[in-house]
Amino acid sequence: MTTAQTQELDVQPTPLALLLLGREADPRSERGVECPGDLPSPSDPDLVERARAAKAKLGDKVFVLGHHYQRDEVIQFADVTGDSFKLARDAAARPQAEYIVFCGVHFMAESADILTADDQKVVLPDLAAGCSMADMATAEQVAECWDVLTEAGIAEQVVPVSYMNSSADIKAFTGKHGGTICTSSNAKRALDWAFQQGEKVLFLPDQHLGRNTAVRDMGMSLEDCVVYNPHKPNGGLTAEELRGAKMILWRGHCSVHGRFSLDSVNEVRERIPGVNVLVHPECRHEVVAAADHVGSTEYIIKTLEAAPAGSKWAIGTELNLVRRLANRFASEDKEIVFLDRTVCFCSTMNRIDLPHLVWALESLAEGTLVNRIEVDKETEAFAKLALERMLALP
Repeated sequence: MTTAQTQELDVQPTPLALLLLGREADPRSERGVECPGDLPSPSDPDLVERARAAKAKLGDKVFVLGHHYQRDEVIQFADVTGDSFKLARDAAARPQAEYIVFCGVHFMAESADILTADDQKVVLPDLAAGCSMADMATAEQVAECWDVLTEAGIAEQVVPVSYMNSSADIKAFTGKHGGTICTSSNAKRALDWAFQQGEKVLFLPDQHLGRNTAVRDMGMSLEDCVVYNPHKPNGGLTAEELRGAKMILWRGHCSVHGRFSLDSVNEVRERIPGVNVLVHPECRHEVVAAADHVGSTEYIIKTLEAAPAGSKWAIGTELNLVRRLANRFASEDKEIVFLDRTVCFCSTMNRIDLPHLVWALESLAEGTLVNRIEVDKETEAFAKLALERMLALP
């Protein structure tokens, strides 16, 4: 239906429809959507050379970060690769770089802006590169949750722990309320610290990482965990349930890791005898319980690096990384397959493509600052406090 037809019928597109079409921005959302300017055509045969030329022209003024889940066409231009927190720290370690081009998603660029100097400018090549998990916890929802915990008489006992995969607003909430940030590799240390500060933890926004860490790594039971659903009154929980819980898990998840199932594990074991199942802790609890190895993105890479030649692996994480690892270790006769037979990329991460990267680099080379990610000072201060607590973890 055309715009003229919708006007004739007096039909107004909803904010959600406009958001999905990339034609509006929701200021309350973790992600932005608008990308000004004319992008080069994806079929332009000179894209690679254009990216090289623009990057060379910028020289030391630009530092390009590439998350592990990025496309190969983009990752080739990254000065460093890694997970979200490693990249943010790498950016902070390059104070001479005027521009930090973050090939990742919105919350990652926010973290880089929080950790870098005020005169450094963080650029996200496509503002629509968000994170569905981070979007599952808004500042308003979390503030309402805290009111529910207060009414239940337990807020003073609760320490918030927020996953790195969260917006700057959620990190700031965490800092303001005495909590800390965690990554998938230090979640247990963060929870150990939190339980020394209080009796309960509010874990945001990924329920699976929180549950898996509490049960698998810390010996809690599933009954110690409750799930707070922000779309239900009082989170769908009674005051008694909240008082009885040790872990209050936010009802959020990763759309990629959440798709892996126990059937996926059973099917790959039947199809590939002797296979090692290696999954990310953002996967569902039953998948993690059935896996042979569980760990962060960096853990997955290091495990495969140390694996013996001829070993077989089914990996439960984003497909771009799995495919890159399969190609990397093929010469060592390591068989590496995606855990689920249905291909699944991170759709928002994949919005950073070569045309967007070329457009961003060429704009910067011409002196035009585009798609800057800038966190306001108050939010930055409290978010940085939460991040600094994580950095101080024993």
